[in-house]
Amino acid sequence: MKHAKPSRRDRIRSQLADLKMPGALEALDGVLSQVDGAQIGAAEAIEALLGAQITLRNNRRLQAAMRSSRLPAVKTLDDFDFSFQPSIKRDQVQSLHDLGFLERRENVIFLGPPGVGKTHLAISLAIAAAQNGRRVYYGTLADLITSLEEAQASGKLGHRLKTLTYPALLVVDEIGYLPITRNGAMLFFQLMTRRYETASTVLTSNKSFEEWGEVFGDDVMAAALIDRLLHHCHIVNIRGNSYRMRSHADLWQALNPTAQAKERSPRSRKKKEASMPDG
Repeated sequence: MKHAKPSRRDRIRSQLADLKMPGALEALDGVLSQVDGAQIGAAEAIEALLGAQITLRNNRRLQAAMRSSRLPAVKTLDDFDFSFQPSIKRDQVQSLHDLGFLERRENVIFLGPPGVGKTHLAISLAIAAAQNGRRVYYGTLADLITSLEEAQASGKLGHRLKTLTYPALLVVDEIGYLPITRNGAMLFFQLMTRRYETASTVLTSNKSFEEWGEVFGDDVMAAALIDRLLHHCHIVNIRGNSYRMRSHADLWQALNPTAQAKERSPRSRKKKEASMPDG
C-alpha cells in the first residue's frame, strides 16, 4: 500500500522546522491561507514568513538583553514624543538609531534638565542595539560606582572592569543627580579609559560639562574624562519642560479653570507688565 505523498504545506512545515525557524512556522498557516485566497502573491508570502521569523528573533534577543543588561524598562524611539521637545534635532536622533556610531565606537551624550526624555532616548538606543544582536548594559552612575567599589573591596576590581568594558554599548544614566566619592570618581574614570575607542558609551546628565568638575570632585579628572568622551562623540542637547510635570500641569489647569482665565485676562496681563522692571 502506497503512502500518501506529503502536501506542499506539510513539506514547507517540515523544512521550516528543520531550519529551526519557529516564527515562520507559527505564521505559516495564516500566510498560506492568504495565498489560497489570492490576497497575497508568492513574493509577499516569503516576505511575511521571513518577517515573522525576524520578529521572533528580535523579541528573543530583547528578552535576553532585558535579563542581562539590567535595562529598567522597554522604551523605544517610536514611543518618544518629539512634539513635546521641539529643541531636539529629530534627524540626529533617528540617525543615531541606525547604530552607525556603534560600528565606529563613538559615544553619545544626552544633556538637559530632569524629565525631558534623556533616559528614554538612551534606553531606546540600547533596545535598538540589543535587537541588532549587540551586548548592552545599563546602570546609573551611582549604581555603577557602587558595583566598582564593592568589587575593589573584594579584590575583584579587574574582573568587574573587564565585565563592564566588554558590552558594545554601555548606558551610564543620571550623571550629576547624586554625590559620589573621590574614589568612586577615580574608578569610573578607569572604566571610561578602558572603553575609550574600544566600545560605545551613552551617557545622560542634567549638568553642563562645566559642572562635571563639581560632580566628580576634581576639575582635572573631569577635564580628562570629558576629553576622552568627546573625542568621538555625538551630543544631544535637550531644552524643554519635564514630561513628568506635564501631567501635573494638566491637572492643575483642570482644577483651576477660574485662575487660568484670570491669568489670561487683559487686566491681569496689564498688572503683570506694570510690575516688571524697565529694560
